Amino acid sequence: MLTPETPSPACASCLKVIRFAFFILSTSAFAQQNSGPPVQAKADDKSIFQRGMEMYQSKNFVNALRAFTEAATAGNVDAMMYAGTMNANGEGTTVNYHEALTWFRKAADKGDGQAMCDLAIIYYRGLGIPVQYFEALRWFRSSASAGNTQGMFNLGLMYQGGLSVPVNLKEALRWFNAAASGDNDLAMNSLGVMYQKGQGVDEDYAEAMKWFRAAADLGNRVAMDNIGTMYEQGLGVPKDLDEAKKWRAKAADGGGLEQ
Repeated sequence: MLTPETPSPACASCLKVIRFAFFILSTSAFAQQNSGPPVQAKADDKSIFQRGMEMYQSKNFVNALRAFTEAATAGNVDAMMYAGTMNANGEGTTVNYHEALTWFRKAADKGDGQAMCDLAIIYYRGLGIPVQYFEALRWFRSSASAGNTQGMFNLGLMYQGGLSVPVNLKEALRWFNAAASGDNDLAMNSLGVMYQKGQGVDEDYAEAMKWFRAAADLGNRVAMDNIGTMYEQGLGVPKDLDEAKKWRAKAADGGGLEQ
C-alpha cells in the first residue's frame, strides 16, 4: 500500500477487463445427461486473486492487474486494494489516480481501514484531483476509527499542522499515542519530537529518548538520527560525540550497524 512520510501523509500498505477463460478451473463440471457439452466452472474471486498474486510476485504486472481487477469486480476487497495501488503506482499500466480512487473507495465502502487511509492520501496530496484537506481529514478519521494505525498517525499530523482543523497539539499527541500503541514507528518518532520540544506536553528528554529508541528498534532511520542529536547535544543523556556519530552512521546505513 501507499506509505506516508513525515511531516506529511503520503499511506500505503498500490482497468481492463480480463477474459475469464484464462482463469477457468482445471476441473470441469459435467451435467448428468448423455447429451450436451461439458460445462466448465469459473474460478471464484479468491482463486483469481491468488493467480494475480502469483503473477505479481513474478513481476508480470500487466496480467496481475487484469487478474486483480477481475477479482475486484467480483467483490474481492484484497484485489480492490491491489488494483488501486497498482494504478496509483503505475504498475502494469500508466499511473491512473482516478482508477486508484475508484478501487480504494469501493474497498473503503466495505470497511477496509487501509483503503480509507489511501483515499485520504490521494485527497491530501491532490493526486489527479485538487487538494482537498477536508476530505483527507474525513477519511483519515474513518481510517483511524477502523483501527488503522497509519490513519491514526496521519490524523495526528492533520491536527499538528492545522490542516482543515485548528492546530491542536494535544489532539495530535493523542492520535500519535494511539498509533504508537499499534507499533507505528512514524508515530513513535513524532512523539519523541513532541517530548523533546515540549509541543503539547511538558518537555521531557527521557520520554523523548524512550520513543526515539522504540522507533529506532523498528528500523526508523529518522529516529536513529534524532538519537544522535540527543547525544550530540547532551539532551537527557551525557554528551557523547562518539555515541552520536554511531547513531548517525546507523541511520545512514539504514539501521544495519550493531548498537
